[in-house]
Parts: sequence; structure tokens; C-alpha cells
Amino acid sequence: MSLALALSRADATTLIQAVGAENEYANVIAQIGGRYVHVQALMSNPNTDPHTFEASTSVAEEIARAQLIVQNGVGYDAFMNQLESASPSTSRKVVSVQSILGLSNNTKNPHLWYKPTTMALVARAVEKDLARMDPTNVRYFDARLKTFLASVKMLDATIASFRATFAGVKVATTEPVADYLLQALGLDNETPFAFQADIMNGVDPSPEDISFQQHLFTSHVVKVLCYNAQVSSPVTTSLRDLATTSRVPVVAVYETMPTPHFEYQTWMLAEINAIAKAIKHQTSTTSL
Repeated sequence: MSLALALSRADATTLIQAVGAENEYANVIAQIGGRYVHVQALMSNPNTDPHTFEASTSVAEEIARAQLIVQNGVGYDAFMNQLESASPSTSRKVVSVQSILGLSNNTKNPHLWYKPTTMALVARAVEKDLARMDPTNVRYFDARLKTFLASVKMLDATIASFRATFAGVKVATTEPVADYLLQALGLDNETPFAFQADIMNGVDPSPEDISFQQHLFTSHVVKVLCYNAQVSSPVTTSLRDLATTSRVPVVAVYETMPTPHFEYQTWMLAEINAIAKAIKHQTSTTSL
């Protein structure tokens, strides 16, 4: 279940050992740490449901070895806290994205990596911790952080351009996976959050909410359906099929970054471009 994202030609045991609970966070660690960090991602399969992830013995061993950990928080990867407690370390640095963003434990949408402001803050925190662990390579980490932040600024510019063109376009979703991004793009998500939360939590939505969602497609209220490609159920599959027959394009969104073709920034760009294609050309993107 793990994925090595950055390896040096040197013996991996001489490198800073780092873990990202989700591979999008591991990717950011790798972009900042480069050749001086060995990174493992615990959740890295875009074809599996991350909510059903079960930590194995090997995962526990990776966490026990880790000198730096980045985890999401807000209950999304609660197993991390348990495993960290099982192998305590006074020198281990744990970056909690929830803490960085100042969010409470009852935050409704845990998919924090889709919030455009998140990863720059994560990268800064990672660079700060790596510099403390390996002060001889401070300039190296700082240079890579600057490169990362520059690319994030380009992503921000793409979001601003999209918003200027498509703000107010109505969309539907199956889960709140990409809600933070949709909001940043200026799109109006017509799907009630109660429906999204039910699907996210494995609860059957009410008949009224299902009927409302069906109406969004059959009456062409929305231009796009953003569909969680990693988690499906009879309800979401039927709604995806209804959107397709109603000629509402479907765009796949993911909780785990598709690999090996993407880094975090290019993944977000691919999602934005897919949504733009759906709006402009009625083109579906059912997988990245």
C-alpha cells in the first residue's frame, strides 16, 4: 500500500525518512526534499476507497521509522494518530494540515488538499522542518520551496482565469471531494450538502435528495457532474448514468492523486481543464 516517491542514489537509510498519509502530501514532501528525503505514501491507489484503508504491519513500521509525517487530520486519516502513539518519538515532526489551517475536529469537508491555499502552507511547514533536521542543506530546501510556490502561483492564476470566464455556472457532485476547488473556481454546486455527506459517510440519501439530484440532470439545471471516481454505490452509479443519458458531462475527481502521471500541481490543473472542457464542449472526462 506504500509508494516510494523520492529516492537518492545514496543509501536510503542516510536520508530523512518521511511519510505522507495521502500521496498528494507525500508528493509535496518529495518536491521540497528532493534528493535528501526518502518519502513513502500510505494511501496511493486512486482505484480504491480511502475510507476503507486499513493500516498493515508494514505501514506501522514505516510510521515508526518516519522522522517527518504529513497527515490530513479532521478524522480523514485518524489511524495515523493511533500508529504514531504506538511508536512515540520525541524527535519526529508531524505536520497536521488541519492544524495548519486552524480547523476544528467537526469540519464537514475533510478533503483539504482541494483548497487552493492549502499546499503552499504545507510546503512551507515541510521546508521549515527539513531545514531543522538537515541544516547543511537549508539553501537546497529553500530553493525547492521557491520553485514550488512559483508553480502554485501559476495554478492560482489558472483558477482566477477560469473564475473570470465561468463564474456562476451550476454543477452537481456526488461527494464533497472537490468542493473547495469548485468554490474557488466560482462554480455553484447545486447538490445539497446533506446528500454529499450521506454518500461520503456510506449512508443512503433520502428519496427526496435523490429525486432532487435527478432533477438537476433531467431538467438540465447543471452543466457538469463531478463524480468521485474512487467511491461508487448503486445510487451514485445510477446518477452518473442518468447524467450521461441526459447529456450532462461527467468529470472524474479523486481523493488520491492519480499516479504516476501527476504531481500535485499538474493534477489540479488536469481537474480544472477537465471541468472547462465539460462546460465549453460538453466533453466528459471519466478518468485522468
